[in-house]
Amino acid sequence: MSGHGIRISKTSGGIPVVTEAIPGSQSAGYMIGVATGSRDECGRISGLSHLLEHTVFRETESRDSYQMAKEIEGAGGELNAFTAKEMTAFYGITIKETADVAMDIVGDIVANPRINEKDTELEKKIVLQELSMIKNEPESYIHDLFESQLWRGHPLSQDEGGLESVVEGLTHEDLREYYEEKYRIPNLAVYAVGAVDPEETAEWAGSVLDGMSGGSRNIREAPRIPEQGYRFAENDADHYQIAMGFPAYGASHKDRMAVSVLAAALGSGTSSRLFQGVRERKALVYSVYTTVSQHSDSSSLATYMSCTGPNVAESMCTAASEIGKLCREGLEKGELERTKRLLKGANVRAMESTDSRLYRLGVNHMLNGSAETLEERLARIDAVTGEDVMRTAEDILRLERLNAVVLGKKSKKIRDFDLNSLSF
Repeated sequence: MSGHGIRISKTSGGIPVVTEAIPGSQSAGYMIGVATGSRDECGRISGLSHLLEHTVFRETESRDSYQMAKEIEGAGGELNAFTAKEMTAFYGITIKETADVAMDIVGDIVANPRINEKDTELEKKIVLQELSMIKNEPESYIHDLFESQLWRGHPLSQDEGGLESVVEGLTHEDLREYYEEKYRIPNLAVYAVGAVDPEETAEWAGSVLDGMSGGSRNIREAPRIPEQGYRFAENDADHYQIAMGFPAYGASHKDRMAVSVLAAALGSGTSSRLFQGVRERKALVYSVYTTVSQHSDSSSLATYMSCTGPNVAESMCTAASEIGKLCREGLEKGELERTKRLLKGANVRAMESTDSRLYRLGVNHMLNGSAETLEERLARIDAVTGEDVMRTAEDILRLERLNAVVLGKKSKKIRDFDLNSLSF
């Protein structure tokens, strides 16, 4: 086995194989990524990628779902998948001595799914329950609502799970047609992390996937910079969920890391500006945090808050005031280094987990073709300057681009809130 580091190669069929071998690791994780997701679905098939991801776990040419479960758990591992806006992925993680089991089952799921009527209808019931459940979890649902608002009119606005009314009508023929079109070279890529061997991984990938040729890449159009917009959505929860955010840069942009530092300064951790300004000094909210949702050709920087009804307007005004203060006055002494160390710590802790490391490797490569080590990522964080952060803040944090969503009980005052009343 080679030493620690990322290796990128290709199978004879042209499938990228990205491995990160970690000396001393006791686990091995393998992922097959497919470069298709919810932004690649037209309205009539909204949710098909997600339903297909579920259905292929039901049965392959050689295993049913129970057999898969027995084998992977008997190997000390787990099997899972996810659907995102720009990719679908299937992965297995086991202890190192049973790594071949993870490779075998993940390959079988992607290369040999039955996708029959019985399995599709059974899994459809589960997916519909999942979509209903998400709407009853307002802390999660607000993220979907914000992305829908920000990218309105563009495929990025489409939720990964799709529309319940559309999912209900999908058939196994729809899934099979989509699979035969999308689950093909050049949409396939393979990732492996931990106690893995690059040559062995590439050999496995080629033997399982090289016959899946004949596909074409999805044609995607980058979203236009959205104008300001506000939406109020009703639900019955006692607490209101607030999302306030802006469009930002694609995954290959030179200031992508500066955006992450900016977001962390605003709302990561209890020392951040928004936590201190909105929660600690005024006690307006229960939770407040800022995140970056990254796509290949765009992203969003958004702050999320949870509070009771009487505090909604003041919470938004206070958050806007804190954002404006940063834009006007810049970073405080020591704030940049503190924020960068916070980011570095979060990255280091996340990379101690095989599944987190595998996820990050796959997603980053799918979004922009990059594959960086932890050390390279930490160096990029270190390289961000105060000037980078402020240049990025000036470009992104603009009132005319602010989009916001509030989710909560019916309220005319909140429904009619005017974003132009905010002061940056």
